[in-house]
Amino acid sequence: MTRTPETNRSSTTSTRLAPVDPARPFGAHLSLRWWVPVVLTVTVIVVTNVLQTLLVVGATVIEVRLLGHEAGDTSMTPLRYLASNVAIIMVAPLALLVLAWAGRAPWRAVLSRERHFHWGRLGAYLGIFAGLMVVTNIAIHLVNPSPAELFAISGTTIALLAVIVVTTPLQAASEEVVFRGVLTPSYASWVRASRPAIMLGITGSSILFMVMHVSTDLWMIVNYLGLGVSTALMALLSKGLEASIAFHVMNNVFAMTIGALFAEGGGISQDRTAGSAGPYLLLVLVAEAVAVLIVWQLEKRRRVVSPDATSGHSRAE
Repeated sequence: MTRTPETNRSSTTSTRLAPVDPARPFGAHLSLRWWVPVVLTVTVIVVTNVLQTLLVVGATVIEVRLLGHEAGDTSMTPLRYLASNVAIIMVAPLALLVLAWAGRAPWRAVLSRERHFHWGRLGAYLGIFAGLMVVTNIAIHLVNPSPAELFAISGTTIALLAVIVVTTPLQAASEEVVFRGVLTPSYASWVRASRPAIMLGITGSSILFMVMHVSTDLWMIVNYLGLGVSTALMALLSKGLEASIAFHVMNNVFAMTIGALFAEGGGISQDRTAGSAGPYLLLVLVAEAVAVLIVWQLEKRRRVVSPDATSGHSRAE
């Protein structure tokens, strides 16, 4: 007789602390203890900086001592860019491990809600956003053309393009998993009401995303904030990370490819100091807004075509 209330209380507590809350929207769907987001934030900041420092410094030492590069060259050479991307790629599995250990949340929960992560949907969005990036970069070139004399293709350029094609999609996907998949719902778990929770999650993860890109240029700061907020909205609207990953991948691949082609055959310039960018980056913000509208319309159409997607999808899978 005396054990029944304890059993009921235990069951209630277990339900309340379930790591995934199906009643809340994607981006606010994790139910975590208050200290878990703090641990995740510290982990992401420390691991990212330590790994990037170690790997990029190691790549620089190899280039200077073994390959004869100038010690004062701070541009992104193929080896340094590879090291930087590998460091970022490694952060995602570590963040997922911490979330699973501290938050007891399954790693699949950060990829989607009410359905499985869908590779076909990712491929479709990659194609759509590739077209959007073509239009965006043509517009940027018309407004702020790169000097023709900077265009060159050398062995370094080809090596950079190879690294971009192979590792940049993984680097962008890793950032989406960490910031939109892990940190956004982690911060949102501090607030019970769904709408304020979503706002807190998106704001917190987007600000951290911006800060970790370490820029003092106002236009770049706005650009990083815009990328964080827009991809978080794409994830919210689509209940998963396919659209946000696809947009981030295309954004980074196009930016780095253009940077490599207009680097006079050398490494990519990584100047993020004040005055290094300009109002032309507003065109990227427009592209991000268009991408959010595209995701909104496509996902709304999917729900119209398959009105039982919420219940039937999870049942079928």
